[in-house]
Amino acid sequence: MSYPGLAALSAAAARLLIANGQTVAVAESSCGGLISAALVAVPGASAFYIGGGIVYTAQGGKVLLPGRPKGMKSATTDFALFEARSIRTRMGADWGIGETGASGPSGNPYGNPPGHACVAVSGPVERALVLSTGSADREANMWAFAKAALDLLAELASKGGR
Repeated sequence: MSYPGLAALSAAAARLLIANGQTVAVAESSCGGLISAALVAVPGASAFYIGGGIVYTAQGGKVLLPGRPKGMKSATTDFALFEARSIRTRMGADWGIGETGASGPSGNPYGNPPGHACVAVSGPVERALVLSTGSADREANMWAFAKAALDLLAELASKGGR
């Protein structure tokens, strides 16, 4: 399978962030850093990318995103929104991206099948969505999840720019 270049994956979102003078921070899980890598691949990323982290385990989440409400399950839109809101606040960014799911080849411990992800963007406007690729191809899912998150950021940034 062929994948787009990293910078191409985030080009639309990066253009909008630069044009609006806005910043973004990322908390991702099953993408393993691909969302952040795509943003950083854009020349001049320091103008809009604050930072981020990979919340791959519960232990990692306790350190990077403390204050998770008791009983909140991972790989849900509620958790993706929690990630997006938390990283946005912690990093002092205009926008936050949250991503959580099961990239494959098997499902996650929470009962989700491979190819299931929830992505969320929080900023002046916010939204979360569920993505289901129906595939167990780990790398293809990681790219699909990252693309969905960055496309959602571009969509919302086009509506929520200053």
